Amino acid sequence: MTEFTYAVDADGVATITWDLPGKSMNVMSLAGISELEALIDKAHADAAVKGIIITSGKPDFAGGMDLNVIAQMKDGAGDDPAAGLFEGIMGIHRLERKIELAGMDRKTKQGGKPTVAALPGTALGIGLEIPLACHYRIAADNPKAKIGLPEIQVGIFPGAGGTTRVSRMLGILAAAPVLLEGKMLDPKAAKATGLIDAVVPPGDLLAEAKAWVLAAKPADLVKPWDQKGWKMPGGAPYHPAGYMTFVGANAMVHGKTMGVYPAAKALLSAIYEGALVPFDTALKIEARWFTHVMLDPTSSAMVRSLFINKQALEKGAVRPQSVPDQSVKKLGVLGAGMMGAGIAYVAANAGIEVVLLDASQESAEKGKSYSETILDKGISRRKVTAEKKAEVLGRITPTTDYAMLAGADLIVEAVFEDPKVKADVTQKAEAVIGADCIFATNTSTLPITDLARASQHPDQFIGIHFFSPVDKMALVEIIKGKQTGDRAVAKALDFVRQIRKTPIVVNDARFFYANRCIIPYINEGVRLVAEGTEPALVENAARLLGMPLGPLQLVDETSIDLGVKIAKATRAAMGDAYPDGAVDEVLFWMADQGRIGRKSKSGFYAYDEKGKRLGLWDGLAERYPHADPQPVLTEVQHRLIMAQVLEAVRALQDGVLTDIREGDVGAILGWGFMPWSGGPFSWLDRIGAARAVQICEGLEARHGARFAAPELLRDLAGAEETFYGRFAPAPAVAA
Repeated sequence: MTEFTYAVDADGVATITWDLPGKSMNVMSLAGISELEALIDKAHADAAVKGIIITSGKPDFAGGMDLNVIAQMKDGAGDDPAAGLFEGIMGIHRLERKIELAGMDRKTKQGGKPTVAALPGTALGIGLEIPLACHYRIAADNPKAKIGLPEIQVGIFPGAGGTTRVSRMLGILAAAPVLLEGKMLDPKAAKATGLIDAVVPPGDLLAEAKAWVLAAKPADLVKPWDQKGWKMPGGAPYHPAGYMTFVGANAMVHGKTMGVYPAAKALLSAIYEGALVPFDTALKIEARWFTHVMLDPTSSAMVRSLFINKQALEKGAVRPQSVPDQSVKKLGVLGAGMMGAGIAYVAANAGIEVVLLDASQESAEKGKSYSETILDKGISRRKVTAEKKAEVLGRITPTTDYAMLAGADLIVEAVFEDPKVKADVTQKAEAVIGADCIFATNTSTLPITDLARASQHPDQFIGIHFFSPVDKMALVEIIKGKQTGDRAVAKALDFVRQIRKTPIVVNDARFFYANRCIIPYINEGVRLVAEGTEPALVENAARLLGMPLGPLQLVDETSIDLGVKIAKATRAAMGDAYPDGAVDEVLFWMADQGRIGRKSKSGFYAYDEKGKRLGLWDGLAERYPHADPQPVLTEVQHRLIMAQVLEAVRALQDGVLTDIREGDVGAILGWGFMPWSGGPFSWLDRIGAARAVQICEGLEARHGARFAAPELLRDLAGAEETFYGRFAPAPAVAA
């Protein structure tokens, strides 16, 4: 299979075109690396070739590396995977260095062949690292294109030359957003940053590339770091300015990662050590640190969950295959509050016609204005055009008339969490929609099977749980009621794919999956405070685990009065089996004080008039005096982490979860469960089921039955098995 084509025109310009057969996006393979190197050698050896253009035969340049390449490098080395990885990465470095040095005489810097990267669209990961080795980079003016090195977001870092080249091109300060945050830029922003040299109209891309090749002078081919006397922008580590920069960068990274993300630490080490040595040695250092990270279980787990499993779910891994395409053409949204307005926006932004219905025209119009506000922000940041705004808003029709729902192929109901209100709008909508229209309810707690009783077609009734704010949260939880049919599931999944979010599918149960795990986390934090644990210890213990929000901050953000409402409903449903009376005492007291969270500018935290957190509220200590002694950090952490993890295991054991990939991906995207761990099941596999049971037994003895190890966990411990070893579908273990 040929991944690159080669052609030389009458002017002596060789064009190497990357066009991976059968794929919509180019990704680099081992075969591709070898093929590209052979073509570079061919061009350098041909006296008739004056220069080289590297481009793509697809609308985009490349999406990065096929991560199976990493597995192949490891496997190919047998008992020494580190050596296999290091040599494989160094092979990529040698290819890129060959492009960079252009076949020139190393002493005279003469005789080289200029190489330009012509990027028609997105260039990510190695799809940018190869262009960085070229002598000039031209991008088409394509506002949808993304240019960057996002590896840090999935637990690795740019290890194919990107770290060394970007830090030396831009200096550590300017490189930080690109390398440490993985920011993806449009072509004009990439040019402003310095990653791209020119942005041209799409139709002029290859002509401009050829013109540059033919006009290039020998000096244009010598990278700054290959010139005598080169100094790192902003200063090297032992330069006064550079010293302060590296000290600050180290503090910033540790403050953001809490030391639980090895890739960020390794990236900084590669930059720091690489800045002290010549360029070719720096590439070896980068390859060494990249190898170190790739062999770390944290990176393996993150890659599996945030790349392989996430991608599999987005491509329909759990979709009923017998059902034909169910793409949504016209969507009805019932309820124009925050959730309904957000759903309307993401659908309209994805090209779907939307009818946004509410009880009053004023409310419906207000819901539409939510989209206008988001689009105006996009315009102010130059990410949205006025034409795009008009186009999106033109797809949203605000109304009070149910007849406007006629012709819709999907309804999403997003009214109050009241079964009677939901039943009423369900019946009104079904009176006008077609018999084949799928009806979805957006609910975070109410059982789907019960709500489906109001429908004439329970097999076409499904739950779609969006997280707030809808436009920012990546996860959508799809819930099957007892009578929900395959077509409804396929419709929901196809809709989520259209709006470019990540779905998980779960079976109906109280709180479904995400809230089932979030609520115990919040409750355990509140319970600790009631016992006299210092709130700062509770919050910092969570952050040191890698949780984005401590449980007290999380309940402030979601609102304490909502917690009270959920508690009352749960207590009514469970009766004497209700386990959280100690938590209610705290939450109900807070609500009685009028401290209901950030929205009231008062909760577990104190806030200023603009809603900015000022610190934990001092009044908590008066009501719940601090115990002496305080619990040790690991005890607090084990309680907070096991509160979540054990519910995930019970959800799998009870059949609420049917795929552990969804359990891990849903946990990270839904409530930010320790992303470094790869998710609750990946974390349990990392420490081992036997160790997890041991922790549970200690916690159960000290704090009660809520920490009892589920039977499934004990079974795995006894059999010395892992969750992924027993439950993972074959595609999920490719990494």
